[in-house]
Amino acid sequence: MARYTSLFTVAVSLDRFRQLLTDILRSCSLDVIYASDDYWVARELPGRVSFTKLVTVEVLIDHFSPAATEVKMSFVVKNEELPLRSSNHCREMFNQVNRAVEENRQWHLIESAATS
Repeated sequence: MARYTSLFTVAVSLDRFRQLLTDILRSCSLDVIYASDDYWVARELPGRVSFTKLVTVEVLIDHFSPAATEVKMSFVVKNEELPLRSSNHCREMFNQVNRAVEENRQWHLIESAATS
């Protein structure tokens, strides 16, 4: 199974955070299927790739940071595809999600880190 993770800290009010995160995930062709205060799950819309390549994104949210305007997020992008090549569909989706978070002008990116 392919699995890639990234961490972000952004400056944004909690009131705007939920809508911005939804917009980012939708812009990456991901549909939010579960959302709570601290955990979200989004799934890639079927049709472009086979079912084993469909990506699921889990977002763990820490909004209990000392500053009320900072939100820490941990993204886990995964699918059932074996990562036999460094360039695979899951990695491409991971890169797309990371770019969308980093380039969003509606919040200020404070920190980011990605691992594979």
